[in-house]
Amino acid sequence: MKRFWRGINHYLVFFLMVAFLVTCCIMLFTSTLMDSLGVVLTDENLATAEKLTFINVVLLSVLFTLFDTLRRKLTMERTARRIAEAAKKIVSGDFSVRVERPGRFSIDEHFVEIIDCFNQMAQELSGVETLRTDFISNVSHEMKTPLAAMHNYGTLLMAPDVSDEKRIEYARSITDSSRRLADMMTNILKLNKLENQQIFPNAERFNLGEQLCESLLQYESVWEKEEIEIETDIAEDVFIHADRELLSLVWNNLLSNAFKFTPSGGTVSVTLAAEEKHAVVEVRDTGFGMSSETGAHIFEKFYQGDTSRATRGNGLGLALVKRVVDIVHGKISVESVLGEGTTFTVKIRR
Repeated sequence: MKRFWRGINHYLVFFLMVAFLVTCCIMLFTSTLMDSLGVVLTDENLATAEKLTFINVVLLSVLFTLFDTLRRKLTMERTARRIAEAAKKIVSGDFSVRVERPGRFSIDEHFVEIIDCFNQMAQELSGVETLRTDFISNVSHEMKTPLAAMHNYGTLLMAPDVSDEKRIEYARSITDSSRRLADMMTNILKLNKLENQQIFPNAERFNLGEQLCESLLQYESVWEKEEIEIETDIAEDVFIHADRELLSLVWNNLLSNAFKFTPSGGTVSVTLAAEEKHAVVEVRDTGFGMSSETGAHIFEKFYQGDTSRATRGNGLGLALVKRVVDIVHGKISVESVLGEGTTFTVKIRR
């Protein structure tokens, strides 16, 4: 019924337009004809012309209405229906749907732009949904391990016959698990703020060599306890213009990983060199190394190539590093040999 009344409405619009145009043209034609040739039109002639004109107006209005209906169906309604159906699928949770882009001349150019924007939106929503699902799955999995450990050791502590030595051991395990859980939550919050651009870089000029030395000295107790040898080759007076606080996250995470995965008696090296447009920092260790497959995914959230050493981290540190380096418009790469060690190289604009 709605379609019927819509058709009537279109017809009336065309009828009025055609009637107006034809009336104007006939009046102009007859007026010119009478003035130039001196022709006098009788009432009978005018009545016949009016009937023929009215019939022509009706027929032309019908033709225009049919043509416009066909044009709208081919160039607008069909495309709008496909977009609406795709939108309903997205509402139902199917983010894989895409609207096929017709030929440029078969639809209005504005619809082409709408289809491109719709497909881009669907693609972004699909990526966000995948990240959300993976994130929730990984977070819940990562939280279970320390929580289970805390629960188990807490249960053991309640036993009345636990020795002081065991009690201290259980308490230390609970502390380590709670610290790991707290570190994971802290990194999740930082990474979330960075990915949602809620942290804006505060660029300033500072000495990168001094910052590297300060970050390295924070791990002095670690390398002394593990008897890890430290090698440094830090160029002097290398200044960069970047966010000091964000970059400290990069060096702390890279150094933390280097010390975590370097066995006792190994070596951790930190070098800083100045190129024409970049400052190049390398953090090298003689730790366990990693395979090429692990190296390809090392900057992904929660990825841990070696599950046997998963308790040493939560897979967020390097994702945080990668995001910070991207924000400061730098570059990071990794080279590693399984069983020999790993080298992270960071390039920051000067």
